Amino acid sequence: MKTEIENYLIAINNAYINWGVITSPEGLKKFEEALRIDDGSNYIKVVTGTSVHSFIVKKDGPKFKKGDILKAASWKAPAKNFARGNIFDVDSYKNVQWSGIF
Repeated sequence: MKTEIENYLIAINNAYINWGVITSPEGLKKFEEALRIDDGSNYIKVVTGTSVHSFIVKKDGPKFKKGDILKAASWKAPAKNFARGNIFDVDSYKNVQWSGIF
């Protein structure tokens, strides 16, 4: 799962690059340094600076599968209506934006 999370972070970073507003290498470096994960008991929180980008489900449950990507509902909780993709399915990254997942 570690490799898939790294690939997901690369996809977020690439979305930032493709956004086209980067004016300097320092701006890109600042974004890359602000992109991190916080490991919780049920979810892995993906953080960009001071905002939650998304959550990743850590283990299979009744509604979601391991690796499902969930939109953030708040700083502490994901939106549990439906998965926006799965880190094990690179094709599902089409919803990934640098500012969040839709």
